[in-house]
Amino acid sequence: MSKLRSFFDIISYGIYKHWDEHEKALPKIKTFTTDIPAELDIEFGFIINCKKAKGKKLTYCIYHPDIPDDKGNIMPPFEGEVYVDNNDWDFYLGDTIWPPLENKVGDWRMVIELDGKILVEKTFSVLIEHGDGEIQFWKRRGY
Repeated sequence: MSKLRSFFDIISYGIYKHWDEHEKALPKIKTFTTDIPAELDIEFGFIINCKKAKGKKLTYCIYHPDIPDDKGNIMPPFEGEVYVDNNDWDFYLGDTIWPPLENKVGDWRMVIELDGKILVEKTFSVLIEHGDGEIQFWKRRGY
């Protein structure tokens, strides 16, 4: 008798339209990228698809750059757990940028694990844009 093998794949990653965690629908992708402009409330991360994994417990962690809290202490990584709902299930792991922008710049590493084994990981670079950069060029033109 063979064991069922679970599969985990990244469906999309990058910048997403605003997401409400209380809604059932996952956010829609705007741009596939790992370079994220440091803008307030920008939504970024990735969506994975889990096949044949119903009931398994996934742990996730978002490693921020050294962001201080209100008291000046470095914030710990954001961690959590989630159970796979069904045998063809999508899960969004993401974050947003909040003020002040200057201390959010750097690499944000997002990891999903199962039983201590890394299933999926992605690193996003949050960057302060320069006025003459390509992204600013297209933004001035309405894109």
